[in-house]
Amino acid sequence: MIRKEFERTTPEELGISSKAIIEYIDELESSQTEMHSLIIMRHGKICAEGTWEPFGRNLRHGLQSHTKTYAATAVGIAYTEGLLKLDERIIDIFPDKAPENPSENLKLLTVKDVLCMGCGMDTMPRPSEDWIREFLATPVNHKPGTTYMYNSTGSTLLGAIVREKTGLGLHDYLTPRLFNKIGINPDNLRWMCMPDGMEVGGGGLFATVDDNLRLMKLYADGGVWEGERILAEDYVKLATTNQNDSATESINNPEAFDNFLGYGFQIWMCKPEHAYRADGAMGQFTIVLPDQDMIIAITETAVGAHWAQSTLDITWNFVAKVTGDEKMKESKDHDELVKKLAHLNVGNPVCQPFSKLKDEIDGKTYTLTKGLFTPFMGSFMSGERADNIKEFGFEFDDYGFIWKLELESGRKENIRFATYGSRFSNLVGKPSDQTQLLLADAHFEGDNKLVMNSRFVETCLTDVYTMEFNGDDVKIDSDNNSAWKFFKDNIIEAKKK
Repeated sequence: MIRKEFERTTPEELGISSKAIIEYIDELESSQTEMHSLIIMRHGKICAEGTWEPFGRNLRHGLQSHTKTYAATAVGIAYTEGLLKLDERIIDIFPDKAPENPSENLKLLTVKDVLCMGCGMDTMPRPSEDWIREFLATPVNHKPGTTYMYNSTGSTLLGAIVREKTGLGLHDYLTPRLFNKIGINPDNLRWMCMPDGMEVGGGGLFATVDDNLRLMKLYADGGVWEGERILAEDYVKLATTNQNDSATESINNPEAFDNFLGYGFQIWMCKPEHAYRADGAMGQFTIVLPDQDMIIAITETAVGAHWAQSTLDITWNFVAKVTGDEKMKESKDHDELVKKLAHLNVGNPVCQPFSKLKDEIDGKTYTLTKGLFTPFMGSFMSGERADNIKEFGFEFDDYGFIWKLELESGRKENIRFATYGSRFSNLVGKPSDQTQLLLADAHFEGDNKLVMNSRFVETCLTDVYTMEFNGDDVKIDSDNNSAWKFFKDNIIEAKKK
């Protein structure tokens, strides 16, 4: 891998006020989102970068639909290499997966239509072993390219197209052609996969905020990196300009104004003129602003489309303050910005380690009697991690406790929770899992409640388990900060063994 670090300089050197960046960060922190990382680049130089503890600069982060831009880039490279054409029909690429009598609309479906969310479908199939066949069996109710529907299975099909053409999945195809060339460490990436082993190009990648910046810098520079063309110029132009009107997004996400402005090749158009972005659920943004020659990369937890839109609105307010290229005079604001960036933090956990409940449950084991209690489910874990708990117990010490789990599969986990106002770091599962690093904290509420927070720090989500003890019985409320609730109205109960 060839990795060249970007030059660092002050905002003022690039015509940006440090005070404007301080105000930008203050607004982000005051919004209804939890910030994880921020990088601001202008004229190819980084002038501000920071991560909010416990997140780190080189820590992988769940990208959700930001993954789509990586999948589209693989298609773009294959196009650049002459391996496929944008007007190539999907049924010609997957003849053995196509229906025996394809509809007239399905016959018209091309690679370009899939790239710009113009598949003409009204629904998309769920993952299965034969998901490509099921995708092609989905009714194409509209002429491809004439309507817009957000289609994550179609995005994953982009990777399957590359695999069909090259015999390589997304990771293996992109490693020598993209990752190694632009400085993304392929060994640090993690992918979720479909049942047939295909990487989930619609939302399954874990990468760093720096990786995202590098990807979108390639687009900002017209597909050229260090003098080498990686993406064809015409592909980049199509990918970063409106290819399909997305105004119908307002039906499902009326607050997400920036989703109504058009769609390129797995890239969204933005409110500022000529701007575009890669975008993942809960606010994973890498924004390219050609008129300012600026890139802004963000990871965060924004629950709901309106909170993610809030981040974009705050960003546009900041961008409006960048009005020229002339070098500015240095001021004390820069020293304040440096200090601020060095002390970013999502906030400390609640500290309440004392309760008479501690002695009552220490060393005790509880058996689940009702409901689904699947630890870490809110963190997009695999089916293996979705095991239901069979029984659990607690072992306390002065730092917190070990939560001893036995799952129905027979798997056991010992998770250490801090009760002193900080978080314990746990490695769970195995190295091949998408995430392993679990941060855990807990506190008592009153005389009979224990509140436990667990966060796979490479994801957006925190799981919260509130346990209410009444004699030998326990009622458990399992929740997370996701916009999606995996087990709605799930009642969980346990009894002392």
